[in-house]
Amino acid sequence: QVQLVESGGRSVQAGDSLRLSCVASGRTGAMGWFRQTPSKEREFVASTRINNDAMYADSVEGRFTISIDSAKNTAYLQMNSLKPEDTAVYYCAATTPLVGVSPFQGLYKYWGQGTQVTVSS
Repeated sequence: QVQLVESGGRSVQAGDSLRLSCVASGRTGAMGWFRQTPSKEREFVASTRINNDAMYADSVEGRFTISIDSAKNTAYLQMNSLKPEDTAVYYCAATTPLVGVSPFQGLYKYWGQGTQVTVSS
């Protein structure tokens, strides 16, 4: 069983930048970020895997960047030009090793506990 531990969420102002981190305790395939607010279902944000292209939701394309540091077994989500509508609990997720990049939550076997990001206008 792989455990994922997120960190980096906090309150910021609109236009600020923030970087979320997710440390995995074991080997994974794709790693992704999803987010959820009380009024919406959990939604896809970004996904990537080592030596592969990244995939982004339209709402964050050009503002967010996902990356993986394989030496640290850590995924990052660099969030720039943050907007109030980016406010959510952000969840890190990972697939098993043979699964590729995907926006579909059902393909992710491992999930973190979530980290709150709040963007004020």
